[in-house]
Amino acid sequence: MGKLKSIDLFAGIGGIRRGFDQAFYGNIETVFISESDEKAQQTYRANYPDSVEISGDITQIDEIDIPPFDICLAGFPCQAFSLAGAKKGFSDDYKGLSRGTLFFDVARICAHHKPKVIFCENVKGLTIHDKGRTFDIIKGTLTEIGYTVHESVLNSKDYGVPQNRERIYIVAFRNDIDSSDFEFPLPTDSSKRIKDIIEAQPVSAKYYLSDVYVETLRRHRARHESKGNGFGFEIRDWEDIAGAIVCGGMGRERNLLIDKRQTDLTPVTKIKGKVNTEGIRKMTPREWARLQGYPDNFAFTVADVHLYKQFGNSVSVPVIKAIAKNVKMILDKAYTGTTPS
Repeated sequence: MGKLKSIDLFAGIGGIRRGFDQAFYGNIETVFISESDEKAQQTYRANYPDSVEISGDITQIDEIDIPPFDICLAGFPCQAFSLAGAKKGFSDDYKGLSRGTLFFDVARICAHHKPKVIFCENVKGLTIHDKGRTFDIIKGTLTEIGYTVHESVLNSKDYGVPQNRERIYIVAFRNDIDSSDFEFPLPTDSSKRIKDIIEAQPVSAKYYLSDVYVETLRRHRARHESKGNGFGFEIRDWEDIAGAIVCGGMGRERNLLIDKRQTDLTPVTKIKGKVNTEGIRKMTPREWARLQGYPDNFAFTVADVHLYKQFGNSVSVPVIKAIAKNVKMILDKAYTGTTPS
């Protein structure tokens, strides 16, 4: 079959690419990258020293300017479909950008190039948005341009990372490739817990909440509980699994820890009040990276605020790798006539 060529659309920090690179054992080459966020581009470049230039806004790129490729990787933006968002779907508009329609740029590019495989990831809410009509449009579009569509909701906690993160995965094979044997991977490892991703050494006092902020969170939760709502911060036990990490403060506040290893509680940054003495801290960016299955040699070159956003937006690499292995089996069978052991 030779080395396969892939494109990485809405690339973020390269999580989908990383999973495919791992599954294809070097038999895959990224020939085009698109990511509009400059800080994400910086992290991507630090970890993938490609000669391939990172392109920006995919809506401004003509499909004929993209080199030929075999696999399209596309974690198109999820904000328009998230259960936590306004759920506007294809009508979603944000700062002049119609995020909900960015899927159609994937379809536009793939209709022209006809790759062997199209791989997409999104939030679980995509499947039920507008009573399922949005998802039907996406699947129908892929079918219309000549693909057989497979989809499944998988949870990261079943694939070697202690994070309760359900996402929809779409794998579409070109119709001339027999994908009747394709299956999404069964759970591989549900044993991991938060203790497995905790920093080995005491972390900086900057990750510990101030006593004023802790009290604010408690009052906030009490107000919601008095109204019968379950909204509020959450402290996770080290023997538990994390909730889904997401962008914004609640991604951190729903995954707080009690960690009393740090004895120097001198404030590192300007805070209101003092560092709390209960040991309440947020997870570090490195712990979030581990929750998403990134190795410890994954380079951080931007500030924490950007890292939290990037990992909250990213995919769980072990899930991608597990799916990509099964994609590879179908392609190996199609182009060699044998099924790998």
